[in-house]
Amino acid sequence: MASRVDSLLAQQTANCIPEEPCAPASAAPSLTFSESADEQDMEEPRQIDTRPRRASTRLIAQSPADIQRITGETTTQLIKRCCGGGCCLGLEAKQNGIQFERVQLPDNDAFRSLLLKIDEIPATLNNIPDLPEQTTFLQPLRRPSNAPSPTDSAVSLGTAGDLERSMEKLGLEDLDTRIQPPSYVQPHPPHHVFPARIHNTRELTGRGAEKRTFHFDLDVTNYPEAEGVDFKVGGAIGVSAPNEESSVEEILDLLLVPRFLRDKPVLLRTTKGRWPTVWGDDQARELVTTRRDLLTWCSDIQSYPPTKPLLRILAEYATDKNERKLLMFLCAAEGQGVFCDFRTGPHVSLSQILHAFPSSKPPLDLILSVLQPLMPRFYSLSNDPHESFLERDGKQHRLIEIAVTVHETTDWQIGHRAGVGSGFFQRQALKFLEAQERGKEIDLYIPMFKGLMANPLAKQFVSDGPMLLIGAGVGIAPFRGFVQRRLKTANCANKVWVLQGIRDSLVDELYSGEWGVHEDEVKKVVQSRRGVGRYVQEEVKHQADLVWYIINSIDGRVFVCGSTRGMGEGVEKALIEVAMERGNLEREEARRFWDLKKEAGQYIAETW
Repeated sequence: MASRVDSLLAQQTANCIPEEPCAPASAAPSLTFSESADEQDMEEPRQIDTRPRRASTRLIAQSPADIQRITGETTTQLIKRCCGGGCCLGLEAKQNGIQFERVQLPDNDAFRSLLLKIDEIPATLNNIPDLPEQTTFLQPLRRPSNAPSPTDSAVSLGTAGDLERSMEKLGLEDLDTRIQPPSYVQPHPPHHVFPARIHNTRELTGRGAEKRTFHFDLDVTNYPEAEGVDFKVGGAIGVSAPNEESSVEEILDLLLVPRFLRDKPVLLRTTKGRWPTVWGDDQARELVTTRRDLLTWCSDIQSYPPTKPLLRILAEYATDKNERKLLMFLCAAEGQGVFCDFRTGPHVSLSQILHAFPSSKPPLDLILSVLQPLMPRFYSLSNDPHESFLERDGKQHRLIEIAVTVHETTDWQIGHRAGVGSGFFQRQALKFLEAQERGKEIDLYIPMFKGLMANPLAKQFVSDGPMLLIGAGVGIAPFRGFVQRRLKTANCANKVWVLQGIRDSLVDELYSGEWGVHEDEVKKVVQSRRGVGRYVQEEVKHQADLVWYIINSIDGRVFVCGSTRGMGEGVEKALIEVAMERGNLEREEARRFWDLKKEAGQYIAETW
């Protein structure tokens, strides 16, 4: 098998802490004190250098269980992802009777950045896949001479006979596709993609933070009311983030799409599938749109590694014989090992692969047939949406707040690039802040919709009973809304505790000082790279008395939010060990205990 797996919550006041029902003489602990934990520390001083590393920092996979822990996939799923649906059983490097030839490699930086380990390739290749079925067609739009000029927005058409009548309706749809996607990208009714104006934005992390996190105040005053679902504490919005404008332009340049055609209305016809939307039924479609809108709003050009269907298309249209041989080799059985390494390395964007094989200029509609659809991204609300209002221009505006962490990966041209969603948010934030520094007002928008107002965090939030909120990184954001809501009626029976895991409080602590007047009482910050150094899952075990009190209280709830790898897995393991210690349970019994609590809605884990 040629694939490999790479790097893959101020002590409480005593009179405000309820007593454990089963042990009247023992009060539930504060966030900074655990009697049993302190005794253990006195007997066996903590050795920092022997502290277990986070699961996400383990570099070697030694078993199928390791692969699933690190990648979140079974080995079968990983193999399918690695080879695009085939198998990873390659042929011998060289076999008797097979002739090999040395192929001149493309002399450009893009190709060298692919790190393909190719020396000689067989003169005869086997099991080369056929050209993929073309399911997308772009056809010239012939409109009647008396029809008004169409806009860039799209109108769904019926049969070809309805084309002339539909053309007259093109001017009725007034959508600015610079700030929101065309109508055919809209989610299922009653949802609508709404361009929410950015009221304000700021960077939450400090200089030197490993990952940048931005806060956004979005004006949703005019959000359509027809949906019948309001914003909720702990809910999440969906965002239809577009591809970066410069990247779209670059791909159009590389495919030699004339500039006068890029924004010209064109008839899009598909034979099957959901694309260009991700919401509709699997069916054939006809609609009017533009090439730029399709590449901006509908297809993902950077989040997925190249597939064999894409490489096969590039090979078919490569005019340079050496480029064609290399692309055919990557598609063939003999090139399976190189292809697997290629697929499991750093993500290769569409523009990078087009730069690497510059002689290949396939038709845009054929490329669109094999690209992955551009999926919406989801972001949890970081405020109580029922209490965030602003007076502006003599009117009351309603705001929702979110926090977005920028995720980056390597890029062959500029060193690194941000993800589709987080990169879009970062660009909008930097534009806003730059204009703010110049003293100018600027209108910038986020195309969003009410996405998950019935997700586990929103569904299981209650106004009574003790809550323990465990989060790391941006996973702490939805808990800020929880605390804002609970502290309005907080008393000893309605207490909330937060365990916030960060790297370094000087640069990484999100929303410091913004949790309400009781912040020092409710929140414990756990730093992994400053001071003694401790991960949030270790603090969970340190606070075993508190965890056990809350989860066994009436309406007691434990929420976990953050990355699955490392934090999510570590917290789950720590909770099982708490149940084993405090409940005197065997490991499987402890695991079943938390499963039952999850079924009862008392243990809620929202991880990714």
